[in-house]
Amino acid sequence: MPNGRLKSVMASGGWTCAALAAKAGVDTKSVERWANQNRTPRLGTARLAAEALGEDMFALWPSLRQPRAARATSPELVALHEQRADLPVSVFVDLLGKAAERIDVLVYAAVFLHETYPRLNDLLRERAADGCAVRIALGDADSENVRQRGEEEKFGHGIESRCRLALMHYRPLLGTPGIEIRTHGTTLYNSLYRADDQVLVNAHIWGVNAFGAPVWHLRRTGTGTLFDTYAASFDAVWEAARPVEGS
Repeated sequence: MPNGRLKSVMASGGWTCAALAAKAGVDTKSVERWANQNRTPRLGTARLAAEALGEDMFALWPSLRQPRAARATSPELVALHEQRADLPVSVFVDLLGKAAERIDVLVYAAVFLHETYPRLNDLLRERAADGCAVRIALGDADSENVRQRGEEEKFGHGIESRCRLALMHYRPLLGTPGIEIRTHGTTLYNSLYRADDQVLVNAHIWGVNAFGAPVWHLRRTGTGTLFDTYAASFDAVWEAARPVEGS
């Protein structure tokens, strides 16, 4: 499968494989493999090639964007991702799919889950049928905090629409044993995606869309407090949230 983005950039700039190879310090066949077989160059080589082309390196080779190894002192930190967009939806799906006891989701909307994985409701039904307690907390589209978040992200009323869309996606689950859905109007500092003793924490940053904000992956180890801090945060929001009619 060819690298369409690379070939397009090369064509628009009049670059031949030989010319780019000379700039990147590799042989011509290497560049041909990048373009025609979607091979990924080494990081340093990719940086030289991208600079020559005047293009973002990660736009040309997305696979080069990897989670950073955890260097923090917390034993619970598994990985740090610079932005949520770096994570394929399979990371969220695999995490939730492995849950045996508990799934907790705290978001305003996170419609990307249903849009990129249409079987999400089926997965949640399957986990609930196996005895997993599922709690979904969505943003109340009529709350002042949701409206304020839309202004911060430059989405205006778009985020309110996404909250309503998210609820529409989850509504077919109302009444399913083991699954509860509530809406909340809290100031959301982080979106949480918990499965048993693991959680993906999508930080919220003023003026930055959630997909552009970092995500850290935590695992409860028994020797730290970070995981339990986020778990308690979810519980506090859940207690103040309003059950959706029929749940």
